[in-house]
Amino acid sequence: MYTGNKLKLGLFGSNCSSGLTATTAPERWDATWEANLALAHLADDAGLEFMLPIARWKGYGGATNFEGSSFETITWACGLLANTKNITVFGTVHAPLVHPVFAAKQFVTADHVSSGRFGLNVVCGWNQDEFDMFGVKSRDYDDLYGQGKEWVDVVKGLWQNEAPFDYTGRWFQLQGAVGDPKPFGGTRPIIMNAGSSPAGRAFAVESCDFLFCGFPTLEVGRTMAAELHAQATALRRPVSIFTAAHLICRPTRSEAEAYYAYVADEIADWDAVENMVAVNPKPSRRAFYEKNRRRFAAGYGGYPLIGSPDDVASELAAVSDAGFAGLCFNLVNYLDEFPFIRDEVLPRLERLGVREARRRAG
Repeated sequence: MYTGNKLKLGLFGSNCSSGLTATTAPERWDATWEANLALAHLADDAGLEFMLPIARWKGYGGATNFEGSSFETITWACGLLANTKNITVFGTVHAPLVHPVFAAKQFVTADHVSSGRFGLNVVCGWNQDEFDMFGVKSRDYDDLYGQGKEWVDVVKGLWQNEAPFDYTGRWFQLQGAVGDPKPFGGTRPIIMNAGSSPAGRAFAVESCDFLFCGFPTLEVGRTMAAELHAQATALRRPVSIFTAAHLICRPTRSEAEAYYAYVADEIADWDAVENMVAVNPKPSRRAFYEKNRRRFAAGYGGYPLIGSPDDVASELAAVSDAGFAGLCFNLVNYLDEFPFIRDEVLPRLERLGVREARRRAG
């Protein structure tokens, strides 16, 4: 995550069965450990900055039980970090489900495994049907992010304070809290959040290093990024804005668009998509889904990058120009499709000045 690339790139959701694509296509992602490890090696060798997992506890049903099988993200991250050299691997953690004293120790362990390459993606609230498995009830956004801020404050305190300390908040009351070892190398893991509500974005700007921000169109994304940068500047905090996309790249635009229609329309797992949308009760999400059904089937409603290598590289450059420092993307089958991205899209991004030239084998 500390490269000089203007646009950081990462892979999103490979720890879950089907990745982020709710399709019945037989070639959809099979999230075995062997496949994840092979993908991490490819991404690391190609110079990608990060891998970001989804924290999932149950599937979305449908014909494929979309994301019904998934690896727990901290253990997954440790395994990948121990077998790579440069790439950052995030763990995604639901703060209401894990006590911050335990979590801080867990994250430091991953950080030492990787000599400082672990990243934390903190989630303050999500699907109530998953939280029901833990006996945890949902709260409104202000409460969720208020708890999240205290949670992050405790974690940072355990990372930074040499002496035992007390903490008295609304959600956590600790006595004599201490954590050793400290994070690797005198730094700390980077922290990311993808809050979309005003409370969520305020939390991310105040407490995190990276904020994920989705948008319906690139122009809307440009406005949102500018607003978030202004909010961070007012707090004198350097916060980088990232986004997510689903990527289908083929030698020609017509081939990419045909495959997009095939996997995310003709044979999409629509029951699973309906279940995924239903767990979020916000009317705005339902309205966006009704207008952008294919985007939800292809990748959680993320930004579509569909086309030839020239098309995709040009669009990624536009995302960078809109004020985004990074982007993570999902593929229908990561191992099958990533080598083409590596060989055709990344060199074009170098020529466009969005990423630095890297040394290639041979």
